[in-house]
Amino acid sequence: MNIKELDPERSPQAAFGARMRRLRMERGWTQDELGNRIGYSSTHLSSVETGRKIPTLRLARRADEALNSGDVFEREWREMRHGSLLEGFPEFIEHESRAAEIRLYEVGVMPGLLQTPEYAAALAQSAVKRGAIPPEQAEERVSLTLERQAAIARTPPPLVFVVLDEGCLLRPVGERSVMEAQFARLIEFAELPTTVLQIAPFAMGTRRPFNLPVTILTLPDRSLMSYAESAQQGHLERDNQFVLPILTAYHQLQAEAPSQAASVALIQQVRKGTP
Repeated sequence: MNIKELDPERSPQAAFGARMRRLRMERGWTQDELGNRIGYSSTHLSSVETGRKIPTLRLARRADEALNSGDVFEREWREMRHGSLLEGFPEFIEHESRAAEIRLYEVGVMPGLLQTPEYAAALAQSAVKRGAIPPEQAEERVSLTLERQAAIARTPPPLVFVVLDEGCLLRPVGERSVMEAQFARLIEFAELPTTVLQIAPFAMGTRRPFNLPVTILTLPDRSLMSYAESAQQGHLERDNQFVLPILTAYHQLQAEAPSQAASVALIQQVRKGTP
């Protein structure tokens, strides 16, 4: 039987596959036997071992359990996932998970911290249909979104201030039921004691200080950092010389935008008109 030689140095994905094959063979298991233990076909495992298919978090966790490898495969999976994210974003989400205050402004789509699983999945599947990402990466995008939400649902929770451009409400994503659930999620978010939600209507015009999404974090030690990204890269800024003007502009945005009560009323109005 021909066994393809593996080069674990080729990529993190190849290293994951080579480790899985080595631990499997040390136990004298075939791919069928390991597959039966973790719920995957031998064909799927062969593709993972040879680096042709990206492993999922579910597979990594089940492999750790079956092969008694602690959390080795899960850690390798996280390294692979971070390698596919925009520069600066992996570090940003680590800070986000422990921030005392989060301020964000979003344009065009609901921010990840407020997305329902169905909304996140609809966005990810759209990217798959366009050929922008493979199906496996779509699954991980949704998983990451839900992980970020769980990370901030801690005790005590952070203060979260959100301003959404009106386009976030008007852009349909998925079926009507997806948007209905997403609007309900926004209203639930607004009712929490540690959150503020505002909608920046198109009518604000030039009184809206931002044209691109931005997030500002206040860490437990009261230090500040901001994160912004383009299609190609993300930028995490810690220098107060640059962060403070962004924070000032954010306060100006909040002052100009309608109140939370008026914003929730606008959400309800758009919700009734959902096609």
